[in-house]
Amino acid sequence: MLSLGSGGGKSTKPSFVSYVTLEDMKIKEKEEGLRSKHPYLLPGEVVFCSANHVLKYTQEDASQRGVYGTLLCTNFKIAFISGESASQETAPPFRNKLLSENDIPLTCVDHIYGVSDEKKKLIIGGQVKSKYPSKLIIQCKDLRVFHFSLTYAKEEEAKKIFQGIVHHSLEPKSLKCVFAFSYCETASPSQASRKSSLTLMFETKEDWSMELGRTKGNCKVSSANEDYAISEKLPQFFVVPFAVSDDDILRFLGKGIPFWCWSHHSGCALFKMACLPTIQEDGISQKYMHRMLDAVTQDQLCPVKIEDLSSCLPALQDLQLSYNKFKQLFLIDSTTEFWVSDMKWFSSLENSGWLEIIRQCLMKAVEIVDYLESAHTSVLIVEEHCSDLCCVLSSLVQIMLDPYYRTRSGFQSLIQKEWVAGGHSFLDRCNHLYQKEKEAPAPVFLLFLECVWQLLQQHAPAFQFSETYLTVLSDSINIPLFSTFLFNSQHHRDTAMKPGHPEAQRSPLNFPSVWDWSLQFDCKAQSLFTNPLYVEKPIQDKALRKTSHQKHQRQLSLPNTLSKPSPRKGFFKEETDNLKKIFLGKRISKWLNPTESSKELYESWQRKPLDYQGLLLPYLDGPAVRVWMQRYLRWVPEAQIFGGGSITTVNRVLELASEIQDLQKEVERRSCRMNSSIEWKQVYSGPPLSARLSSFPFTTTHAWSFKPAIPSSIRQGLGSVSSLADKEDDDSQGSGVL
Repeated sequence: MLSLGSGGGKSTKPSFVSYVTLEDMKIKEKEEGLRSKHPYLLPGEVVFCSANHVLKYTQEDASQRGVYGTLLCTNFKIAFISGESASQETAPPFRNKLLSENDIPLTCVDHIYGVSDEKKKLIIGGQVKSKYPSKLIIQCKDLRVFHFSLTYAKEEEAKKIFQGIVHHSLEPKSLKCVFAFSYCETASPSQASRKSSLTLMFETKEDWSMELGRTKGNCKVSSANEDYAISEKLPQFFVVPFAVSDDDILRFLGKGIPFWCWSHHSGCALFKMACLPTIQEDGISQKYMHRMLDAVTQDQLCPVKIEDLSSCLPALQDLQLSYNKFKQLFLIDSTTEFWVSDMKWFSSLENSGWLEIIRQCLMKAVEIVDYLESAHTSVLIVEEHCSDLCCVLSSLVQIMLDPYYRTRSGFQSLIQKEWVAGGHSFLDRCNHLYQKEKEAPAPVFLLFLECVWQLLQQHAPAFQFSETYLTVLSDSINIPLFSTFLFNSQHHRDTAMKPGHPEAQRSPLNFPSVWDWSLQFDCKAQSLFTNPLYVEKPIQDKALRKTSHQKHQRQLSLPNTLSKPSPRKGFFKEETDNLKKIFLGKRISKWLNPTESSKELYESWQRKPLDYQGLLLPYLDGPAVRVWMQRYLRWVPEAQIFGGGSITTVNRVLELASEIQDLQKEVERRSCRMNSSIEWKQVYSGPPLSARLSSFPFTTTHAWSFKPAIPSSIRQGLGSVSSLADKEDDDSQGSGVL
């Protein structure tokens, strides 16, 4: 209604006043009650529906045991709130401030199954009927599996919570429905816009200039696409050879342009390029290609090697199919299912082909490293859109060659440069919106993290960050809050940040970056992101540094005497013809075996003492490429090791580092007569390590048995131990091992 102001004889403008009905008050009281029970509701989080008396099962074999509580669905997550309050002893040692142990972000839901009359059926969004199943099984993208029984809930509540969960997690939605928008509109600017000061975001010309200067690259920073004047897929600023003009960039909207990635100390550099669109006039395309290759060779004074990724790496559809097979090995519903799958586990692992794809990516990266490091040849990586496997390869090459990218801030800057600014379609590849008509989803970024993990577990002292850091980063992909993984390009993000209408009286939204880890973890938890085995680069004497500075900026790994001779005279024409055929769609299938082409590189690298601040190469034989245990087996209690396994050693090192810091504190206190008010950061403190599982710090609060036994029904069918050994599948000696 309209209310006219009165008082002092002064007239005021009419203002709108809304009445609060009894029903509104009840809804508000209900939401406040839920907030009091669930203290982790975030700013902007709204409860859609809830159901009481829901039973959450434990993953015990036919035990039908669990915990009663309330199951609710918000615009951010699916949450289960039990009546049992976690004690200090059972509280998770590594708690995420955004999510509790029983919370599932809506974008983290992978599949939902309904169980009625002991029949398990896949639930598909948009095909939900009025009926609801008695049991709900939710499989998550982080490989957790939740079992909920709706039998004891009220019929109306059970129906609403089932339909609500399916609707909000599996059905197509618009980008504005993602929780990040609601959060940013409600949260304070200090909560939403914090960024890591040490991470280069590559959003300004200065960021690119700083990186170009660090690597001493002989290229220029281009502003041709400022305000996205040429292409919405490209960043506003990027680096290209000096001879590439703005007209060249405009001609094909950025396609066919060699974009600079990184410069080697020898003068050669790494570039990437998107394929040209199909062109009718062959002469125009050939002339354009000659100019682009000329631009690269003129600036770098090195020959150019072209790597077409479509001829040597799997397509995105094959990548998705392989990962779908692979992840089924870890989505375990019960103990019985675990032991049944264990009989053919290694053969199923090999048949999935996922470890082989990882190996192929690492092999191709080694080939590119060989051209840059040994042959002093610039490399041009070519892909259709230059934003998928191109990002994987360019990132891996830089990690192997440049120790800066093996630090935490350097690794985060690398992802910003090659993936975020590089235009990787995170929204489509992660399928956050479940848009079926969009491009096919594919775990491209996860493939990159898998490859990095292989390097980390083979050469742990070379990396400043830990395995836990990579695992948490892979989980953060499916949290619909961070701008890093929420958009298809920088233009896509900048457009979404603007007000919906020009007349809107609000400032642009500020989405948080995933690199602000304080949003998710406290300082104690973040200390687990640091690798205690990391070997830092030694501080050189000024005189030594002065004499070595002119030679190169980063430490060399191979002697110059092993450098390959320059290619013959006809090399340039051969590569130009190859590039022409690539652009015209006539792909040449070329597979080079790295064990042959890079044999000299490996032999020289292995003869020298391993320099963790120099060149880093992966081991690619069968047993060396392993399963990322912490990520894939952390939710499978039967696969965990009593006593902690190898992680106990790492944690012991953390404890020793903490003791050393305490000793340093005491020494400085005595020598400088300082008071004891100085605070020293403890690297780790916690319960005795003997009780830790191999998936630390992702342990659950359940009292799992540390010595899981094979169910009697399965054991009787297997027979004796000798017969069990005879039944072991022949492929257990396959390419991948734990």
